[in-house]
Amino acid sequence: MERNPVRKAIPERQLQETCDRSETSDEGKRSPSSHKTESSEPADLKAQAEDSEDSDSSEDNSGASEMDFLRNLFSRTLGIGTPEKVLDELSLESVSRFMLSEKCKNVICMVGAGISTSAGIPDFRSPGSGLYSNLQKYNLPYPEAIFQIGYFKENPEPFFALARELFPGQFKPTICHYFMRLLKEKGLLLRCYSQNIDTLERVAGLTSEDLVEAHGTFYSSHCVGAFCGAEYSLSWMKEKIFSDLIPKCEKCNNLVKPDIVFFGESLPSRFFSAVKSDFPKVDLLIVMGTSLQVQPFASLVSKVSSKTPRLLINKELTGQGDSFLSVLGLGGGMDFDSEKAYRDVAWLGDCDDGCLALADFLGWKAELEELVKKEHAEIDAAAEAAKKKESKPDNSSKEESSAANTSDDKANN
Repeated sequence: MERNPVRKAIPERQLQETCDRSETSDEGKRSPSSHKTESSEPADLKAQAEDSEDSDSSEDNSGASEMDFLRNLFSRTLGIGTPEKVLDELSLESVSRFMLSEKCKNVICMVGAGISTSAGIPDFRSPGSGLYSNLQKYNLPYPEAIFQIGYFKENPEPFFALARELFPGQFKPTICHYFMRLLKEKGLLLRCYSQNIDTLERVAGLTSEDLVEAHGTFYSSHCVGAFCGAEYSLSWMKEKIFSDLIPKCEKCNNLVKPDIVFFGESLPSRFFSAVKSDFPKVDLLIVMGTSLQVQPFASLVSKVSSKTPRLLINKELTGQGDSFLSVLGLGGGMDFDSEKAYRDVAWLGDCDDGCLALADFLGWKAELEELVKKEHAEIDAAAEAAKKKESKPDNSSKEESSAANTSDDKANN
């Protein structure tokens, strides 16, 4: 690292002044004309003393300015210092008070598979029940291979067999999804950043503008051909998958893949542009149902300002920074229980229960429960109507397609 120029200049200046005085003294011994008179010596000594005081004062001022600069640098860049606290205590109730205040206008939600488990969709990493623990029937070399783009191009069958089990339209949104819908209706939701590919956020009433589907979506599909890229709809993909067909492009006969992000693929460009515009203005970050193990999504918790509260609603603690760096106040990981903790709150348990508890503190619980009941009743009624139409022989093929797309219509919003 380059030396600080202020530190370097001070001793060199003092050294030069010492050398100058020494040279003057030596020259005085050699040249009589250079001797000072006795009457001039006290004034000379006084001037030297003043110069020394000025030098000390200059050094002190430089040191103070240097320390101020370093304090500001560390405070801004490394998060060292005394950050502004906006929560009166680290609790769910305190978060609710902040949400109801004038200080909270923009809320970002970061969500993962944990918000959909109560809908019947497994998460990825829970031991025993997670998706990666139950893929033996697909004879994969390793569990993650089912979402590896290279493996998919060579062996697409396992993915499409799994897709049939998880395909949108078979599940209803959860309390968590409708809590985010309420945030939108209350004018608080700036954006929902989702790792999920189940489209349940859309079914719950969030639009494309409300969402950043960081890991893609089943909503649309594209040909993987390098020179094709033809787009296909959700209904087209669904018809192929539920007919036990491997989706092939009608133009070039290459594989057609849903627009979900596989390992080895880049995230959608919207993810990066939205992060750049959204996170500087967020007032509250709510993280739900995610292990925060997949990058770059996991790093978003560190994108908010140092004063922005962060609420984790999850089965277990996650997102914490390195313990040593946390003690020093460094890094952007969440800190729930150290002596320096000041903005991060964790509510541990089922995500639906956490959202209900927060809604209760906000005074929204009855409204949330009524919204869930109403929306689920509408989905059930539509599915029942589709089944009745499907039973008619003359329209069987057409009605079957309609039934399969009952929830897809809402996902198109």
